[in-house]
Amino acid sequence: MLTSRVPLFSRFFLAGVLLSVLGLSACTSGPSVAELDALTDSVVKASFRTQGQARVERVTQTDETNRLCSQADVAGQPLDEKAAKAIEAANLKTIRWPSDGRFLGDWKQGEQIAQSGRGLTWTDDDKTPNGGNCYNCHQIDAKEISYGTIGPSLLHYGKIRGVTDPNSAAAKPIVEYTWGKIWNAKAYNACSNMPRAGHMGILTEAQVRHIVALLLDPQSPVNK
Repeated sequence: MLTSRVPLFSRFFLAGVLLSVLGLSACTSGPSVAELDALTDSVVKASFRTQGQARVERVTQTDETNRLCSQADVAGQPLDEKAAKAIEAANLKTIRWPSDGRFLGDWKQGEQIAQSGRGLTWTDDDKTPNGGNCYNCHQIDAKEISYGTIGPSLLHYGKIRGVTDPNSAAAKPIVEYTWGKIWNAKAYNACSNMPRAGHMGILTEAQVRHIVALLLDPQSPVNK
């Protein structure tokens, strides 16, 4: 069943797995990209189905950013600098800044969103807001004993960046970067593993605002 909480297989990764199973990966002349695509399509059609809000299109449809990053991943080499900069520039243009100019919301609501990993699976009510699942990848609160380490620790995120008043002009660059990173992480790191929470509609503008507050508000447990 499709889920947004486990990273989706790329088209190339799926094809690579199938080739390995079939014992074809050792061939001296590998298949073309078109052949891999066709093979992957057959795997997807046989193995996935749409049910509720979990749709097959999450696997079969990919944008240029994902395609290029998947190719680089399969090749075992990072993107060249020119391609990476082009991807970041394209994704930077997709960031939707706060419609009312307010970057910070309520850090207490932000903590609830960060703790929640629900949403976008076929068993979830699509009328209920999704969670951010932030603890799955980051340390955020020193009191938490369970958190992921895929991403960097966010403990003291605002404090170590010198943000004492997130509404001040001095804090503006960090505030804007934090918003942008949550909205579309690939604007700052072309092949980041971080979900493009705002861009992909995982979190609403209001939810992003609360997460920014969680990270930057001096009263948040993050900065204590």
